[in-house]
Amino acid sequence: MVIYLYELLFIALFTMIGYNYPPFRGTTRAMGAIFGAAFALALSLLVFKIKKTELKYLWSSLLGLLGGVVVGWLTFQMFTLIAMSFSAYVFFKALFLFGIPLTGLFIGASKPNIFSPLNIKEFFRGSSAFTQSYLLDTSAIIDGRIVAIANSGFVEGELIITQFVLAELQFIADSPDPSKKIRGKRGLDVIEQLQQNHEISVTILNKSVAGVKEVDQKLVLLAQEHKFKIITNDINLSKIAKLQDVKVLNVNELAYALKPIVYPGEKLQVKITKEGKEKKQGLAYLEDGTMVVVDEAKGDIGRDLEIEVTSVLQSTSGKIIFGKKTS
Repeated sequence: MVIYLYELLFIALFTMIGYNYPPFRGTTRAMGAIFGAAFALALSLLVFKIKKTELKYLWSSLLGLLGGVVVGWLTFQMFTLIAMSFSAYVFFKALFLFGIPLTGLFIGASKPNIFSPLNIKEFFRGSSAFTQSYLLDTSAIIDGRIVAIANSGFVEGELIITQFVLAELQFIADSPDPSKKIRGKRGLDVIEQLQQNHEISVTILNKSVAGVKEVDQKLVLLAQEHKFKIITNDINLSKIAKLQDVKVLNVNELAYALKPIVYPGEKLQVKITKEGKEKKQGLAYLEDGTMVVVDEAKGDIGRDLEIEVTSVLQSTSGKIIFGKKTS
């Protein structure tokens, strides 16, 4: 709300400047006011395009103001002779030395992270400094589902893999334990798959956190410092991060949320794969792994059946669907 008030005052001020000092020879005061308001409105609309306004960080506002002063002064020096040639000296001096610096101030206040060294580097590399950034933890990389999530477009922005997460994956891949070795190599393969997709912005961040050994805590502190989000499927990391006001996207929670909702009376097509615990029951599984218990289906193992849902049970291990054959 405050920034909108500033912008209204900004437009009003340039309307007055344009009225008192029309920019072009022969321009009436009324037209000068219109020109002034139009310049200020154009700069305000530019600021409006900056998403998710934040006014928390004074340093970013000051950097934006400083950048605006430098750009405005240099531009003014270039156009001084032109401006003086058609009696627009005062108007354009106000525009370049006052309007552009204020625009830099508004941009800095609206998007404090834009001036962080990481975002500046990524901007010149070709990725957008205005997008969200996500730290990937080791568990989410090894899990592998992040590839499908990123390919689907559900996560828009930049995926960041830190050097200490890479080091942990390398350590797991070099483990003498065969199961750990497989998990570590799968994690490295997942990173390669992400990098091969040019529609996804993947950054390897060579930055550590001094005085901290645990990888999870390093991720949390780094996320706090740069306002990153964390992608994981580790429930403990999710709890620790949320306690420290770090936003977390848990892959397991996303998968659970996307499970199909079924109600008693609905029809399902399932394939009976094995017999159930109770007499004459057959078991089937949906694509997301949800178990389906079908009455009187013990003799239909290996066959596709149409069933009618009779009830749904939510247990600690997940959802279980009960049904009966329709024919």
